[in-house]
Amino acid sequence: MPRPRFHLAFPVRDLAEARAFYGGLLSCPEGRSSGQWIDFDFYGHQIVAHLAPQEAGHRSTNAVDGEDVPVRHFGVILPMKDWRALADRLERAGVQFVIPPQIRFQGQPGEQATLFFLDPSGNALEFKAFARDEMVFAR
Repeated sequence: MPRPRFHLAFPVRDLAEARAFYGGLLSCPEGRSSGQWIDFDFYGHQIVAHLAPQEAGHRSTNAVDGEDVPVRHFGVILPMKDWRALADRLERAGVQFVIPPQIRFQGQPGEQATLFFLDPSGNALEFKAFARDEMVFAR
């Protein structure tokens, strides 16, 4: 049985910016849209950018392994080679990282590659990778 897909709706300040960022920089194919929202195929999952400028942006952080991680964030877990390719592409594009590409929890259960950055509306995204899939929920 295929793994279920998630659906996430989130606020953006401008749909044209969202379209350029998610469709352009992140190469997410666009689905349906209106004057108030846009669907994107986010690595096989459905995300929906809703026009709501007053609700956009990250506001709080929590300490995680020595970094200030945005509390509200979303992203995907990629295979390690895909994560490295994305990190390189984002660096070449001049993306300003909230947390630059790095390995978190080194030598511990759940060791992972991670990076954080903001979309144009200030929504935080995290992309991560694990050496082995069973490490995703390791304790």
